[in-house]
Amino acid sequence: MDLSTLLSPDCTRSAVDGSSKKKVLELIGQLAAPRLSGTTSFDVFESLLNRERLGSTGIGMGVAIPHGRLATANKPVAVLLTLADPIDFDAIDNQPVDIIFALLVPEDEHEAHLQTLAAVAQRLNDKSCTRALRDADGDKELFKIFTQDTDS
Repeated sequence: MDLSTLLSPDCTRSAVDGSSKKKVLELIGQLAAPRLSGTTSFDVFESLLNRERLGSTGIGMGVAIPHGRLATANKPVAVLLTLADPIDFDAIDNQPVDIIFALLVPEDEHEAHLQTLAAVAQRLNDKSCTRALRDADGDKELFKIFTQDTDS
């Protein structure tokens, strides 16, 4: 899967100051909403927050993959953040999170949503990838690292 079709440079931020899970989800809403016509930043935030209420999307090793479905979305959109300082995300390993990949998909694309989440999780399970993401020097480099060699 070519993850570069989901993620755009304008939705990629390195070394973000995120003081809490809520603040990070709000930032994701602000970044993603302009790429989703008819969707507000609050719609995105609410979708992600509702999913988090079902259980944390912190998958361990400092990584979280918040995701949600939106009735107003006409295409999948992703946001990638690295945080300047890790935050509590209620991750399954109880470790703080500093890499966040958010995915928003149209409400009726359930199967594609699951396949994309699996591809993203596989990419973020690669320790060399997460190490490089953490070491990225700026937004452009972060985008390049994540989207290179993602056709597996």
